Amino acid sequence: MADRWPLLGQRWALVVYLCGIVVLHVGGIVYVGSETALRWADVATFVALMACGAVCIEATRRLGMPAGVSRDLLSAWWLPVALLLPPFYALLAPIPLQILLQTRVRQTVLYRRVCSSAAIGLAGLTASVVFHTAVDERIELRTATPTAIAMAVVAALLFTVINTALIAVAAHLADPDIGWRAVLWDRESLLLDIVELCLGVLVGLACGLNVALLVLALPPVVLLQRSLLHAQLQAAARTDPKTGLLNAAAWQREADTEIVRARRTGDTLGLLIIDIDHFKRVNDRFGHLVGDQVLIEVAKALRGQLREYDVVGRFGGEEFVVLLPGADLAEAHRVAERLRTRIGRMAVPTDHEVITVTVSVGLAISTVHGDDLLDLLAAADLALYRAKELGRDRTCLPAVPVPGGGTPAAAPVPAPIAGAKSATLGTSTTQAAPPEPVSPPEPVDAAEPVETSADADGAAVREAVHEAVREEAAWQVPPAAPS
Repeated sequence: MADRWPLLGQRWALVVYLCGIVVLHVGGIVYVGSETALRWADVATFVALMACGAVCIEATRRLGMPAGVSRDLLSAWWLPVALLLPPFYALLAPIPLQILLQTRVRQTVLYRRVCSSAAIGLAGLTASVVFHTAVDERIELRTATPTAIAMAVVAALLFTVINTALIAVAAHLADPDIGWRAVLWDRESLLLDIVELCLGVLVGLACGLNVALLVLALPPVVLLQRSLLHAQLQAAARTDPKTGLLNAAAWQREADTEIVRARRTGDTLGLLIIDIDHFKRVNDRFGHLVGDQVLIEVAKALRGQLREYDVVGRFGGEEFVVLLPGADLAEAHRVAERLRTRIGRMAVPTDHEVITVTVSVGLAISTVHGDDLLDLLAAADLALYRAKELGRDRTCLPAVPVPGGGTPAAAPVPAPIAGAKSATLGTSTTQAAPPEPVSPPEPVDAAEPVETSADADGAAVREAVHEAVREEAAWQVPPAAPS
């Protein structure tokens, strides 16, 4: 049933809420429509505004639309409908443009389009009723009286607040773990709402003076819409589509920037490579869709436990990377253990049972294990291999033997490991199982690096890394006791 009707697969609280919004919207259309006198001048203005919205959509259609929640400037056409026409038209306005978005731009789950139309329609109805209660004659908006302009701004604010609140409640019901701050306003969305408010009022004033002025208002709105979509598509190109984290290329660029800044200021930073233990078993037993859900939940746990300026991304497969600006060894270890513990307590429900996973963490520090990104990745990758060999579900640091046979201490990773990682930057080198243990070879002098060419195949690289991990001593940081 959920396959044919995706809405029924959602939480029942969300289903009831969305159905209630749609019922209110349809009921409003029937009731307000029966009380509204049909005038051809109103119909012509409505058609003209909807035609401008259609032109705006068609002009940006070839750019595409990023998946997930995206923003547009269609309020520039919905708001004038609420200001210039009876409330009945505000209820109708989102329907044709949402149909056009669904058929011409990007198809999405139908109930989302329907609920978006209902939320916009109800917000428009409220704004229109408030505006027309204070402004009785359309002539006031045409002459731009102070009262008309002030009430137009108030109506636009009401439209924005109500529409955002209705969508935010739906998002929170869909995922109660999401905080209200995440589903309401941030700086960027607030700025965009202000731009939409100003555009809607200006287009309403122009259309109130003369409908023909829409010809002059349309090109600037189209240009702004294209610029907005282009920026959103650029942001989408930086993120991993499954988890919403930075993808490998974007993470590497931001990590390089942070490392250059730390080198200039003399600050330390930590780098974590986090790998989900036995992730292949999850895919084999439950399927890749459940595996994708595990990746999504791990990504949420990482975002929830990290600071805003920490750089977190998906490095490939089941591997994640985190850069911790300003973190020393003790702080980076505390963060790694907090992440490991949080993910270990995470439960992902399926149809038959609840899935739990653990992670292994490799940790490297800039002042100890290298001063560039390749060295830090290589050192953290070395520590991750050691964590896997020692039983998984733990945090490890790389180390080399102290001259004279002392206790192993943390030190920069040997050159052969850095070379091996540089040959595979941007791909996961820990997904493949390490080679079967063999008898220990002759000790390798750490001062004489083993040469690993950049074009060596993956098996040779993994062999070199594995042998170096087994031959070099490592300092294992024991897992923290569960609280």
